[in-house]
Amino acid sequence: MRKIVFPPVEMATEDGLVAVGGDLKTDTLIEAYRQGIFPWPLSLDFPVAWFSPNPRGILDFKDLHVPKSLQKFLKKSPFEIKMNKSFQEIIRLCAVVPRKDQPSTWITPEIIQGYSELFELGHAWCVGAWLGQRLVGGLYGVKLGEFRSGESMFTLEDNAGKACLLHAIEIFKSEGVQFLDTQMVTNVVESVGGKYIPRQEFLARLNQLNLGVN
Repeated sequence: MRKIVFPPVEMATEDGLVAVGGDLKTDTLIEAYRQGIFPWPLSLDFPVAWFSPNPRGILDFKDLHVPKSLQKFLKKSPFEIKMNKSFQEIIRLCAVVPRKDQPSTWITPEIIQGYSELFELGHAWCVGAWLGQRLVGGLYGVKLGEFRSGESMFTLEDNAGKACLLHAIEIFKSEGVQFLDTQMVTNVVESVGGKYIPRQEFLARLNQLNLGVN
């Protein structure tokens, strides 16, 4: 078995950069998430980089807030929501669907390969929203024991991504999970109660979890 070693997160740059290089094999990814680190490619020249930002974005489920307009929409939702179906299609759409103020994607072919293999091992999850046979929204993340992260989301129809997020949260709450590591607080995450906390607080909470891996 390989020994995966990352620098201490306390040595991260102001932007949260911990290390550059390495690979995106499943054992590397698992060890990174165990330490509160995640991959985020910097550029084509630096396709593998590792971050642990301070502060850290999370969504505490006890703070979950669903706007009334979204509640009203979801009661009549036209979507069929499915958990852990079509992982590769969801991650590929996360990579290609344009986002506001984001000219390019950080989801490289290596990222797709690494997380797809993680999913096959049971250490990644996804949720998708379908309109008939068309996949119109989804998100995916990492799953280690009591830990869940949200990595990326896409939306092709209004509120499809949000519907997936809320569906995932209900599943996670039923499994005893208390928060979602969102890494950053996007507008969508903020709209449902996401917040930033100090990195040390995040790491302390992470260390209290049973991560389900040796």
